[in-house]
Amino acid sequence: MYEIGQEEIDAVAKVIRSKQLFRYRGGEGAEVDTFEKRLREKLGVNYFLTTSSGTAALICGLVGMEVGPGDEVIIPAYTFIATGLAVLNVGAIPVVAEIDESLCIDPADIKKKITKHTKAIIPVDMVGLPCDMDAIMQIADKRGIFVLEDACQAVGGSYKGKMLTTIGQAGAFSFNQFKNITCGEGGGLATNDINIYQRALIYHDCGCVFRSYAEGLQVPFFAGDNYRSNEISGAILNIQLGRLDSILERLRERKAAMVKKLEKAEAFKVAPTNDAKGDCGSSVCLIFKTAEERVKFCAKIKEIDAAYAMGSPIDSGRHVYTNWKPFIEQMGGYVPAMDAYKRKENKGRKMKLAADSCPKTLDILARTAYMFPNLDNDVAYYEKMAEAMVKVGEMVCV
Repeated sequence: MYEIGQEEIDAVAKVIRSKQLFRYRGGEGAEVDTFEKRLREKLGVNYFLTTSSGTAALICGLVGMEVGPGDEVIIPAYTFIATGLAVLNVGAIPVVAEIDESLCIDPADIKKKITKHTKAIIPVDMVGLPCDMDAIMQIADKRGIFVLEDACQAVGGSYKGKMLTTIGQAGAFSFNQFKNITCGEGGGLATNDINIYQRALIYHDCGCVFRSYAEGLQVPFFAGDNYRSNEISGAILNIQLGRLDSILERLRERKAAMVKKLEKAEAFKVAPTNDAKGDCGSSVCLIFKTAEERVKFCAKIKEIDAAYAMGSPIDSGRHVYTNWKPFIEQMGGYVPAMDAYKRKENKGRKMKLAADSCPKTLDILARTAYMFPNLDNDVAYYEKMAEAMVKVGEMVCV
């Protein structure tokens, strides 16, 4: 969470006083509807659906694309486990691809992982860094494969002037505690495809047949789930959305100041970005020649100033495929009939995932150190930090 305060408190209080906390049956036209309208306009898309989480948004997006048993979906080896769990949730099989030094999915490995069963690709804009969407879309369009952007960690980011989530057929955001804007837990799906939107809309609300929008749907009803948002979340998000541009501007300012100094270093390089202008500025990533040098660097920079402590994505646990027990041990459901790995439709699919399946990813993550600028410290603070990084690099690596 970057900023939250009295405005959000007042907005929530207004909803509570209204006694209308549900977005439907009296909540129409209020907070959630307003948020969706504002975000549609900001993104420049026809449809936006607010959900209960980023994971829910991914699931609804896959449902919207009619991904299911018998299908494979390519995901990166570095992402939160939810990206792959969303695929299992719809009965399909996640196929894990390598990343490159941008910390995003490697288009070259996407090509290697495509089979006749590939239905979709989920590129993930990790730690605010945009994927190489030109290359990904070229691969997908040539083969008629859907692209569902996972921009859960990159709300407000862009790629070559296009907002993230608007480049593929659909895209997902997360609004949980640790994202660029937050309501504690929430998400959303953006798309220009009316069929994807309406299928997602039906799936996200098991009561959709009773809603005021029901008669206008062209997609036949089917059994959905419950991933609805609510008016309290909508009220918070409306205030947070108003803060987003300022948050990103200041994050980018801090990162740019650091990068200017860090680029002079010989001991490491700043991780390449697929679009520096569209990068959210929420992370600064350094890549070393070896994992051993990265370990020495992190230990020394912390020794100099504990406030400068840096981590490594290899140690993040939940974001590294080697820790995804449900995939490696193929535990895809609570009973066999609901387990994607055991469904007869998935026989012959690319199910195997072992600890050594993506060695390039593990090497890159082990050689990477990163930190996350906040808005509590000014630009000068981060310039000083960058100068210390360069000096430490010279001490332990050159």
